[in-house]
Amino acid sequence: MKLEICSFSGFKIYPGHGSLFVRSDSRIFHFINAKSKSLFLQGKNPRKISWTVVYRSLHRKGISEEISKKRTRRTVKYNRAIIGVSWDAIQNRRNEKPEVRAAARMTAIEKAKAAKKSVKKTSAKDAKPAKK
Repeated sequence: MKLEICSFSGFKIYPGHGSLFVRSDSRIFHFINAKSKSLFLQGKNPRKISWTVVYRSLHRKGISEEISKKRTRRTVKYNRAIIGVSWDAIQNRRNEKPEVRAAARMTAIEKAKAAKKSVKKTSAKDAKPAKK
């Protein structure tokens, strides 16, 4: 069972109903009744006639019961750990006081300097004096 759509009103036309109009340029129009056919032949605009489907969709009629309100999705923020560091460790670093962080930085710098000095001493011992 193939349903046609009325070329003017936009209503469904069931088999055995409506009429067909073929224009001189071989374009086919289906109409649900004589009223819509007559209005089409008069050159009326279906967007200005209040009972047509096109008018109702343009003027947002009858959609209140279908869609009450469009729901928006809110993005959910996740706190995740970085590879090698747990989330608790990251939070502890964020919450520590600036003095504690400065002290930790200074000890790290001193360790790095000490390691660099020890590497220089060992490399100096390993180096052989050049032959003359």
